[in-house]
Amino acid sequence: MPLGSGQIRGGRTMALSSRLRRLACALALVLAPPALAAQGCPGAVASRSLPIRLASLSASEVRITFVGHATFLVETPGGVRIATDYNDYVRPGVTPEVATMNKAHSTHFSAAPDPAIAHVLRGWDPNGGAARHDLQVGDARIRNVPTNIRDYAGATEYDGNSIFVVEVADLCIAHLGHLHHTLTPEHLRALGRIDVVLVPVDGSYTLGQDGMIEVLAALNAPVMIPMHFFGQATLQRFLAKAAERWPVEQAGTASVTLTRDGLPSRPKVLVLQGR
Repeated sequence: MPLGSGQIRGGRTMALSSRLRRLACALALVLAPPALAAQGCPGAVASRSLPIRLASLSASEVRITFVGHATFLVETPGGVRIATDYNDYVRPGVTPEVATMNKAHSTHFSAAPDPAIAHVLRGWDPNGGAARHDLQVGDARIRNVPTNIRDYAGATEYDGNSIFVVEVADLCIAHLGHLHHTLTPEHLRALGRIDVVLVPVDGSYTLGQDGMIEVLAALNAPVMIPMHFFGQATLQRFLAKAAERWPVEQAGTASVTLTRDGLPSRPKVLVLQGR
């Protein structure tokens, strides 16, 4: 069954069971050096909260901090904090006002989120169908575009996850979540203009790296920030492919502050330092 409307399904179908993959990944984390283990893996259960020093932003600035795996903290000029793919494995050291989630793996959602979070936005509808979110929180608008996911048998679960878009300070920031397929014209129209895209680049659990490059080319965002990679080897494979099309810049830090006027004239890949 196709992932959707003539899409090319990226990544390979996983032959191993979920349990065996989790065991293998857990063993890899035990044997890996700390920097690699910190990247985590689907099904990992270790939990940690990473300290965040909150920013003081002007009216035109937005700060994005790579917390780890697929979690970023987006801070707005009005003080709204948004955590993407909020989960029980790695979290920002502050309580966000908004938490987005996806369900493809346990490292992308929490069954028991902090009750102090005012808005918990799940990228799937527990009752079936497509999740629909579009809300204004302070100076930020948060909305979603549903996407499909594959199960372990290779079948398609339609509308099983979402791309979340944060609109603030005249910037549109898209978190691709656990994306499993390339985007249709309908997806692209629903997303609209994207200025910053947070993109999973592992190339296996999500869409294959060639397919993800195709997605990035279609979005044509000025800033592309990699996430969801398992160690430097995976990241470097993606960066080598990306460098054939766009310049690649190493930020050397976990955070970047962006403004609409400060966006690059030519799209670039910006690598934030993992923590």
